[in-house]
Amino acid sequence: MSARGVAQCARVEARKLLVQPQCAIVLTLCAIAPFAFVAALRAQAGVPSDTLFGRAVHESGFAIPLVVLGFAGLWGLPIVAGLAGGDMFASEDRHRTWAAVLTRSRSRAEVFDGKVLVACGFAASALIVLAAAAMAAGAVLVGTQPLVDLSGALVPPPDALARVVLAWASVLPPSLALTGAAILMSVSTRSSVAGVGVPVVAAFVLQIAAFADGPELIRRLLPTTAFEAWHGLLAHPAFYGPLLHGTAVNVVCGGASILIAREIFLRRDEA
Repeated sequence: MSARGVAQCARVEARKLLVQPQCAIVLTLCAIAPFAFVAALRAQAGVPSDTLFGRAVHESGFAIPLVVLGFAGLWGLPIVAGLAGGDMFASEDRHRTWAAVLTRSRSRAEVFDGKVLVACGFAASALIVLAAAAMAAGAVLVGTQPLVDLSGALVPPPDALARVVLAWASVLPPSLALTGAAILMSVSTRSSVAGVGVPVVAAFVLQIAAFADGPELIRRLLPTTAFEAWHGLLAHPAFYGPLLHGTAVNVVCGGASILIAREIFLRRDEA
């Protein structure tokens, strides 16, 4: 296996992904959904007061990406992760194309690593597009007024922008961990439905479980708890413990999922 071989496989898989309609649909929705959300808010007097920073959506444009992030962490990002990884391998089983794919001059390990890179790259790209669109929608349609953080302190625009960017960056590890789980399901079941659906449902169940009363240690070990770790960035003073802990948990979970999927893929019979 070589880095050049992995890069060649990744280029091929990226071209295959980019011609699929779901790729364009997901990225387009990520780009326009925040603007539609802000337009709907401006058309009515009410606000999503039951969400963090929901009461501030008419007062500061920096509240918009944080509200969008709250909703995205619950449903949007798990769905994107499922779509990114859940069909990457199972589609070859569905179309019976493994015989052609594995007769290239590249090894099976290089094919696997190339597919994983493309799946993770797509999940990260969708997150970046959604974050950029949410910040642009808030700045253009609401403004760049100072933001009141969770402690009631007034945060000036430059500092608010930095915290919003860090908040979105903090959900990349759990998004990639879910992508790894989707890849594992795709490889082990050879089913796109399981590859896409199981991680999404599991993420939703785990996030609901996090709201239930229980040992704090168990809650901290849930990979999806990291989708809420950005709250500490918007307090005064900021605290980073949950963010660092959630990142570590997701690195372990995502890495384990991909390693297990790799071992299964390298050993299974594609005849």
